[in-house]
Amino acid sequence: MNDTDDTHDTHDTDDMVGNDATEGLLSIGAFARRVGLAPSALRFYDDCAVLRPAHVDTATGYRYYAETQAPRAALLRRLREAELPLVDAAAVLDGPYEDAREVLRGHLGRTRESAAAARAALEEILRALPGGTRRAEVSVGGAELAGAVRQVGSAVAAGAAREEFPVLGRVLVEIDGEEIRLVATDRYRLAVRALRPLSITGEPCELLLDIDELTETAAWARRLPEVAVEVEGRQARVRGGGECRELAGSDEVFPAYRMVLDDLGAARHRVIADRGGLRRAVADRLDAGHRAITLTTTGDDLLISTEKPTEIPEEAEDAERPGATALRAIRTGPPLRIAFDPGVLLPALDASVGPDVLLEIASEARPVVVRSADQGSFTTLVMPVRNAAATS
Repeated sequence: MNDTDDTHDTHDTDDMVGNDATEGLLSIGAFARRVGLAPSALRFYDDCAVLRPAHVDTATGYRYYAETQAPRAALLRRLREAELPLVDAAAVLDGPYEDAREVLRGHLGRTRESAAAARAALEEILRALPGGTRRAEVSVGGAELAGAVRQVGSAVAAGAAREEFPVLGRVLVEIDGEEIRLVATDRYRLAVRALRPLSITGEPCELLLDIDELTETAAWARRLPEVAVEVEGRQARVRGGGECRELAGSDEVFPAYRMVLDDLGAARHRVIADRGGLRRAVADRLDAGHRAITLTTTGDDLLISTEKPTEIPEEAEDAERPGATALRAIRTGPPLRIAFDPGVLLPALDASVGPDVLLEIASEARPVVVRSADQGSFTTLVMPVRNAAATS
């Protein structure tokens, strides 16, 4: 075929061609300008049978296009701008709507994963570069920041554990392009709270802050509608209401919590129960001096007792379990028996919000995810009692 010159094709000088065969059609150059594609791209799409011309002059090889082809060409351009492979673009253009939706959803998911992987790689490289000072600033609601500090603060180590490992007495603050995260752990619990800031600028960065200083600052910030958190290197400033609070960071290395999250595995059991009722049952047994409690699912109930799982007969009915508390529950998965230290589970329940709590359990050997049904941005991991829990 001809019309090989993108800029000097004499037929491109007139938008509409007027001889009998091409009456009302657009030359390739005019059509290219109309739909935002290069003439070379139109020739390529013709060769691939994705966008055929309305007419090809047999003598000259010039291509001509109809106005009615403009929407298809424009959609094709948008698909290619989104880096959709040509085979998939053809499926969107000519396939059933359901197939088109499936192709687009699949490409959207892959694009998101690719962008997230690229962002994570760049953030890691930025953090590893020597020299320079990373800076970031986020604006968040004062009450939201205070609530996040309260929630993750429940997982900060105290007493001998904190003296032995001072880093466990600190809160990791991470800032990236989308959110600010607060993370704390005492090795038996891990709490992560994500906040969507009102605004965010600067580079991805992180720092470790002492929980006592952070709690004091959070109490001050609670009464303010908005505060600005400024991070520069290992220092942080919280501004609001004409005041400024300085926070000094630490050079210690926080535990690799993301590895723990990535290693959780799929949940085999899910249990939703009344948070207040479960909290009371756990607190009562902690007050009574029990160091282990067992959660057992039976029918539509969740039983809280002080027996070890191995001491509960398979055929035992509720009435045969003295001192057990029964709570109505929504559950999925096979029957469950698992044990916890009430002193570890109770703070996780206290830190949650809303009337319901969701427990996601992969196995008795892995951390249990404790979520609030009303706040998906807060997650706590709680370790079961080792060698005492069992699932069937």
